[in-house]
Amino acid sequence: MGVATLVLLVQAGVFYSASHGDALPLPAPLAAFPANLGSFQLAREGAVEPETIAILRADDLLLRWYSGPQGAANLFVAYFQTQRTGQSPHSPKNCLPGDGYQPSESGEVAIEAGGEMIHVNRYLVSRGDETSLVLYWYQTSGRVVADEFAAKFYLISDSITKHRSNTSLVRVVVPVSGGRVAEADKTATAFVSEVYPAVRAFLPK
Repeated sequence: MGVATLVLLVQAGVFYSASHGDALPLPAPLAAFPANLGSFQLAREGAVEPETIAILRADDLLLRWYSGPQGAANLFVAYFQTQRTGQSPHSPKNCLPGDGYQPSESGEVAIEAGGEMIHVNRYLVSRGDETSLVLYWYQTSGRVVADEFAAKFYLISDSITKHRSNTSLVRVVVPVSGGRVAEADKTATAFVSEVYPAVRAFLPK
C-alpha cells in the first residue's frame, strides 16, 4: 500500500467519523444559471432521466444545450451539498462506458479561462456512428480538479479543515461531425473558457 493511499485512508476515517452539519446549499438553483455565456447562448433545456436522478442523488442538476459561432455544446452540472451521506459525483470515466460509449482517447488538457489556467479531463468517445468530445472536472471551494484521486484527497482535507464537503461535477460534451476532432476541440475549449467563470461565480465560495 502506497503512502498516499494510507494517508487517504486515515483521513477518510476522520472524515466519516465526524458529525459536522456541513451541507452547503447553492445561493440559487441551477435553473437560474446564465442563459448567455459570452458568444454562446442557451439553445434549449434538457431533461435528466429519472433513473439518472435516482442514481446520482445530486442536490441539484442542470442539463442544457448552448450554441455559438464555434458550434454547439452540451453542459451538465451536478451539485452536491455534502458527501457525508454517501452522495458523490459519478465519474464520467465509469458512466460513459456504462452507457455504451467507448473511449478512443483520454487525458488532460489545460484551458485558459476566467484569468487562470485550469486542467480538465478530455475524452474522445464513440457509440455506433456517434462520436463526441467530453471535457469534465470537479469544482468546489474555488478549486478545479481533474484527477479523481486528487478530488477525494481535497474532499477529506476540506471536510477536516473547513467543515465542508460540497462539490460539483461539470461536464461539457461537443459532437464530432465528419471526424473533425480539431473543430470539436476548438468549440469545447471556447465554451469552457466562457462557462467556467460563470460556474465559479455561481457555486458557493
